[in-house]
Amino acid sequence: MTLTKNIIIAIDGYSSTGKSTLAKHLAKEIGYVYVDTGAMYRAVTYYAMINGFIDEKHFDKEGLLASLSGVDLSFRFNKDLGYAEIFLNGENVESFIRSMSVSNKVSQVAAVPEVRQKLVEQQQKMALKKGIVMDGRDIGTVVFPEAELKLFMTASAEERAKRRYKEMRDNGVDIDYQSVLENVMSRDHLDTTRSDSPLVKAADAIEIDNSQMNVDETYVLAMSYIKEKFQNI
Repeated sequence: MTLTKNIIIAIDGYSSTGKSTLAKHLAKEIGYVYVDTGAMYRAVTYYAMINGFIDEKHFDKEGLLASLSGVDLSFRFNKDLGYAEIFLNGENVESFIRSMSVSNKVSQVAAVPEVRQKLVEQQQKMALKKGIVMDGRDIGTVVFPEAELKLFMTASAEERAKRRYKEMRDNGVDIDYQSVLENVMSRDHLDTTRSDSPLVKAADAIEIDNSQMNVDETYVLAMSYIKEKFQNI
């Protein structure tokens, strides 16, 4: 299915609700560009970690902000995978940014207004020609409040933790479920209570609670909303 009109599809929601997976599948199906904004924040967090700006005991915000100009992020399409991977200063960091250590710190970094401003500017430039599917925490509220279609993903914390736990175990990460659940709940709190661009459902967003839905069912439902939108344009 290739759409003849370019719009912006914004997908927001809680962690581990399958936003990125859904966005990738939708973009591929309708011939749109996919941008994983969560990967952008994770890449900046990874940059902060390897440069000593953040660890378990401290967060040197001033040091990170002073070096932000040296952070270059880009997406490069991987034909074998069928989607774009993120590069930090020319290095593919896709595998590094999915670790639990990055997950534990990304909400802190994402809450810094100057970091959000830099990445929002980049995200807005990426969609000048529209024809894009972008997922994150504030796409429909801050980055593209004028997006033609907004979806908001949610699921119970327990279900999201189960998904994240299985994904990490399948990737060989030695982690226990309780630690994953605590991380999910901590991120929820940080994401929804931060002063700058908190996670909130846009007034005109369509909510999808996929607590009891699998990936395919979520995809079919989302595609029905896209088809309906184009019938009404």
